[in-house]
Amino acid sequence: MRYLPVSKYTRVARSLLDNKMSGEDIYPFYASLKLTNRCRFRCKFCNVWMEKTPELNTDGMKRVLDNLSDSSVLLVSFEGGEPLLRKDIREILEYTSHKNFYLLFCTSERKLENYPMENYGKYIDFLHISIDEGHENLFMFDNLELYRKWNSNLCVQTVVTLDDIPELEWKVKRCYEAGVKIVVMPAVHLNKTGNYFPGTERFMIACLEAKAKYPNTVISPDTYLKNLNNGVGCSSSSIIIDVDGKLFYPCRKLDNKTADLTRTDLHTYLKSDEAKDYRRQMAACTHHCGWYQYFATPSFTTFSGIFDALKPYRKYIFSRG
Repeated sequence: MRYLPVSKYTRVARSLLDNKMSGEDIYPFYASLKLTNRCRFRCKFCNVWMEKTPELNTDGMKRVLDNLSDSSVLLVSFEGGEPLLRKDIREILEYTSHKNFYLLFCTSERKLENYPMENYGKYIDFLHISIDEGHENLFMFDNLELYRKWNSNLCVQTVVTLDDIPELEWKVKRCYEAGVKIVVMPAVHLNKTGNYFPGTERFMIACLEAKAKYPNTVISPDTYLKNLNNGVGCSSSSIIIDVDGKLFYPCRKLDNKTADLTRTDLHTYLKSDEAKDYRRQMAACTHHCGWYQYFATPSFTTFSGIFDALKPYRKYIFSRG
């Protein structure tokens, strides 16, 4: 994993302090960037493939990346749909490798071996592969050792529905045996989909049991699991950007888009009265949807939370690797 300029770490630290002093999460540290809505799958718990929003061209996407690079955002996740379906994906990956943030790349493509993943892996800091019943690609658990050759920071990403909870343990066990991580997230009830949410308590118990049985494998933080069950709300320290470069704010669940990040500086917008009002709405939200990104981010923005969240990586951090 590469080092970023000291100025970037300084900006992140200053933003963390500003958030703490203000008593609200003004500045985000994680951004999910939707590169495309195109997808080969029709997961019953997902509505992304239903969206018809035109996606940005290469130059437009680069402007968004420049904006994020100049912000407090430390980790950007390339998502979709399926990012590999963009014809310019290599150019975007190479461009991103020079930006001031770490890149997490999410894919659910069944035939990854048909893509130059070894080459792409040079530009990716963290490779996440979505494998679950919804994507109908459970056979990919057999290929984890191959995928790990493309990127040593490999992580399986699996969505759990109310029907899939009994299947969770064998998935975690397989990752444990292959020496890769797994992030477990519940199926959030989205617009135009059925409700497959597994239930907060049942989901938490299944995850905690798997974490205890297979140490340092499940990276979904304990604090995230507990937040789902104790009424703690989500956080605006994480943002989602749509394929047209517009910011979902305060959150993706509400489908409300505001600033166009191809034209508007992210930090300038976040300090506006409009953004402040949206954050108030987010803090008062009663949906408690369980969206992993919004509920888990606080685990990485407090000292106690970071200690817990980095537990699966401590061996890696303190080793020569």
